Amino acid sequence: MVVEFLEALWQLSLSMAPYIVFGLFFAGLLHELVPDSLVTKHLGKSDVASVIKSTLFGIPLPVCSCGVIPLATSIKKSGASKGATLSFLISTPITGIDSILATYGIFGSLFMLYRIISSMIMAMIAGILTNIFDKEVETPKSTFSTFSPNGSLLKQSTVSTSTNEDSCCSGESCCSSNSKKKSFLHSAISYGFGTLLEDIAKPLFWGLIIGAIITVAIPDNLSNLLADSSWLSYLIVIAIALPMYVCATASLPIAAGLMLSGVSAGAAFVFLSAGPATNTVTIGVVKKMLGSKSLAIYLGSIIVGSIIFGLGLDLIFDASHIDPASLVKMDEGGGVVSIVSAIVLWGLVLKYTLLPLIKKD
Repeated sequence: MVVEFLEALWQLSLSMAPYIVFGLFFAGLLHELVPDSLVTKHLGKSDVASVIKSTLFGIPLPVCSCGVIPLATSIKKSGASKGATLSFLISTPITGIDSILATYGIFGSLFMLYRIISSMIMAMIAGILTNIFDKEVETPKSTFSTFSPNGSLLKQSTVSTSTNEDSCCSGESCCSSNSKKKSFLHSAISYGFGTLLEDIAKPLFWGLIIGAIITVAIPDNLSNLLADSSWLSYLIVIAIALPMYVCATASLPIAAGLMLSGVSAGAAFVFLSAGPATNTVTIGVVKKMLGSKSLAIYLGSIIVGSIIFGLGLDLIFDASHIDPASLVKMDEGGGVVSIVSAIVLWGLVLKYTLLPLIKKD
């Protein structure tokens, strides 16, 4: 069991690491290129428009459910509302230009369009519900006072407790001089692999551990179990897909295999939506970043939305008398970059999780 767990942990790391590393790097570039004021202007309000913009912005990005974490953290730190951040977290990993094209190649245009539209609707509903039931809390501000030796007040200033790097100080030679010394690329890497990764290192660490345990616990005869359970296959797929890590593109061969083994197109679609949209890592980060209410809306929207749209797809296929298995065309691939990415990611995660504990001791 220990060997199987370690193998599952390593395979999980190989699958996730390239996307997380890419997401961290892209988030660093995004932080340097996109002014905070622009994010605040378009995504900062708790209205429907900001939710729609974040959903549309996230759909074409080729980022998975873990790679989206640093991007979502970045736009949240830049001033995006909770609703806009949550809709971005849902719409981005389900689709992506690479996944859209792969969906068309494996399942055809109907399945592809259905996947895009359904992810948009789920993301928008989740964002709107978050803005209604989990309103933004105004950032607290701290007042600092300077006193003379005799106790009289010399100066009083109010400073926001925001961690935005652009407001780390007010002196002329503090932030400005340091930022000038740093190159654009160095600043992007420092932000992505420093500030952002440090924020998500702990939930990422435990998410990988729990995800590996779940992977080992999944039965080998999953396809037969789902095919025999009929309508209950929706619930079984949801229970497996929610904590499991699988990116949008990698989920396609799994869903195709389920359909080829006799599982309904709706149940396979539930896996395609719930699997890429979330996992143990994302759940932990969402709770820390947005709170328990947003997490409940996040999971509820994915569960209910996936099941409803899964049922809808089954109705479409039944009415059209189309055999889902007849549409499936399989293709797989891999890359060596995963190994380097996994080593780099684990090195940084252990640095931010274990070193603070060692220093305390």
